[in-house]
Amino acid sequence: MDLTKIRGIGEKLAKKIVDSFGSHEALESAIGNFEVDKLSRIEGVSQSKAIEIINAALGNPKEEFLKTGRTIQIYNDVIARILSYAHTKYGKNRILLISPTKDVSKIQENLDFVMNSKKAISNLPIDEIKNLLKKVNPSWENKPKYDPTRALLVESREDYNQLLDMDLNKYCTIMTTEELESLEDYEFVVYIYSTGQIEIDDTYNVAMVTSDSTEYEIVPETVLSYFYTNYDLLGNILKIKDILGRESVIPEVLEILDSLESAKVDESMFNDAVEDAKTHADLKLKESIKKVDLKGDEVLALMNEGMPAKIQKIFDGVIKEAINEIKDKTGCVFDPFIPKYPIEIDYHEFERVKRQEISKQHLKAFDKKVIAASRLSSLKEMTESEIHEILEFDYEFALGCFAYYYDLNPPQIGDEFNFKEGIHLNLALENNFNIQKIDYSLKTPENVALLTGANSGGKTTLLETLAQISVMTQMGLPVCASEATVKLVDEVYFFSKKRSLDAGAFESFLNTFMPVVTTDTHKLVLLDELEAITELEAAVKIIASFIDLLKDSDSYAVIVTHMARELMKFTQVRVDGIEAKGLDDDYNLLVDRTPKMNYLAKSTPELILRMIYEKSDGKLKEIYGQMLEKF
Repeated sequence: MDLTKIRGIGEKLAKKIVDSFGSHEALESAIGNFEVDKLSRIEGVSQSKAIEIINAALGNPKEEFLKTGRTIQIYNDVIARILSYAHTKYGKNRILLISPTKDVSKIQENLDFVMNSKKAISNLPIDEIKNLLKKVNPSWENKPKYDPTRALLVESREDYNQLLDMDLNKYCTIMTTEELESLEDYEFVVYIYSTGQIEIDDTYNVAMVTSDSTEYEIVPETVLSYFYTNYDLLGNILKIKDILGRESVIPEVLEILDSLESAKVDESMFNDAVEDAKTHADLKLKESIKKVDLKGDEVLALMNEGMPAKIQKIFDGVIKEAINEIKDKTGCVFDPFIPKYPIEIDYHEFERVKRQEISKQHLKAFDKKVIAASRLSSLKEMTESEIHEILEFDYEFALGCFAYYYDLNPPQIGDEFNFKEGIHLNLALENNFNIQKIDYSLKTPENVALLTGANSGGKTTLLETLAQISVMTQMGLPVCASEATVKLVDEVYFFSKKRSLDAGAFESFLNTFMPVVTTDTHKLVLLDELEAITELEAAVKIIASFIDLLKDSDSYAVIVTHMARELMKFTQVRVDGIEAKGLDDDYNLLVDRTPKMNYLAKSTPELILRMIYEKSDGKLKEIYGQMLEKF
C-alpha cells in the first residue's frame, strides 16, 4: 500500500513507518494482525492515525458510508457501547477498527462470530472473566540486567567478537585469556572453550560450554527474563483458559519457573544460618556450663593447661549441633566457630567457605537454568500465541457481552428495511414495562415515507433506531430487534432538526443536501423536521422536490414532519403516523409508538399542554390553563 495516499502522511513519515517494521511485508503483517498499538508507538503516528492506516489498508470505507455528523455520532455511540465491555488495549483497538461494509460475506462472517460469542458468553462466569481480563496485557520483552559478579571467558579474539555480535556484553564482562588475572575476581565465570587451553581443575566457580553454544546456553537469562517478567500475566492467562476449557502449555512454563526458585543463590542464607547457630550455641553453653561441678585438680588444670575435659566435651557437643543446624539450613557442612564463650566466628574461614559454596550453587543454578531455558525457548512461540489468543478473546468477549446484554439478534440482508420489536439502544437496558418495542417497514415501491404524529411520541427515536439497525448491520453486528431485514446501502444520511437558517446557512445546507439527490449511490436518508430550514411555504416546496427525486431513485427515506398535509399538495408519498391516545392517570402521554402505515396522525400539542398543566401549579398552571382554553 502507498501510505502517502492517506491524509496527513508524507513521504518522510511513510518511510519512518516502514523502517520501524523493517519491511513492507512486516508492516502488512502487522496490519493484518490489527496491531494498532505497534503502529501508534511510532513517533508521529497517533492512535487515530494508526486506525486510519489499518482501515485504509483493509479497505474499510467508513467515511464514504457515514455521510453526516449525526450518522457518525450513531456509529461512534455503537462503538462506545462495545468498548465499555473491553478490558485490554488490544481488544479496544480491534473494536475501533469495526467498520461498515457492503461485502455480504464479511458481514455474515462477523455476524456469525458475534452470535457465537453471545452464546458462549451466556454460559461463562462473566464477572470473574472481567476481573481477570483487567490484568491481561501484551507480553513484555525485558532484557536481563548487567551482572558485574559474572564473567564470560573466551580463548581467542575471534570468540570474543562472536559474543559481542550476540550482544552478550550487555549482560556481563567478556574477557580473553590474555586479560584474565584471577578467576576468583568473579563469583561465577562461564568458560566458552574451543580447545580447552585454560586449566580450571582447581577452580570451583567456573562452568564450561563449547564455543558453538547458543545464546541461552551461555547466558540463560536471555530466555528466562521474558518468562520471569510475564509470570503474573501468564498466571492470569492460564486462569482464563481454564475457565474456557482450552488446552495450554502455560502450566509447564510455570512449573519450570517455580522449580528455578530453589536454584536461586541466596548469600544472606549463609549469614543468617551462621548467626542463628551461634546465638543458639551461646545459650546452650551458658545453660550447660552452669551445671558443671569442677573439682580442685580440674580448676588447677583450667588455670595451668586450658579447658578441662568436661568443658571441652560440652563445647564439642554444642558446636556439633551448631554445624548440623547450618547444614539443615544451607545444605553445606563447615565449621566457622572458635570454641570460646561467647563463641566467636572465624570470619576469614567463613567467607572462604561461603564464597566456595555460593560458587558451587551458581554452578548448580546455571545448569538448571540452561536446561530450563532450552525447554522454555521451545515453548515461547506457543506461550506468545496463547497470550495473543486471550487478547483476541477480549475482543470476542466484548462483542459477546454487547450482544448478550442488549439481546441483539442477527438481521437478514434483503431489499427492504423491515424490523419487528425494535428498540433504541438507549432503552434496551432499561427494565421498565412502559417501554414499547416497535415495528416498522420501508420497501419499494413506497421507498419514501413521511412520519407524522404526537409530540414526544417517538418519531425521532424511530429514526435513530432505524439508523442504528442500518449502521450496525453493515458493521456486521446483530441488531436491537427480534427480527430485521436490512437493505445494504452505500451511504447513510441523517439530517436533524435545525433552527431557521439565514441566507448563507441556507445555501450551505442546500449544498450539503444536493449530493443526496444528484448521485447514483444507494442511500438511506433520514430527515428530522427540516421544515425550519427557511420560511414555511418555500420549505414545503423544497422538501417535496427532494421527495420526488428520492422516490425515483434506488434510495430509501423517512421524513419526520408536521407539514404532511402541505407536502401532499405537491407530491404523492406514503404517510405513517404515531398516534397519541390521551393521558393516563398520572398525566403521562399514552402513545402507540409503532407507526400506523398510511395514516396521518395529529401532533396533538394540546395533550402535551394538558400534561404540563396537570403537573404544574401556581401562576404557571394558570397560564397553561389559559392556553388550553383556546384548543
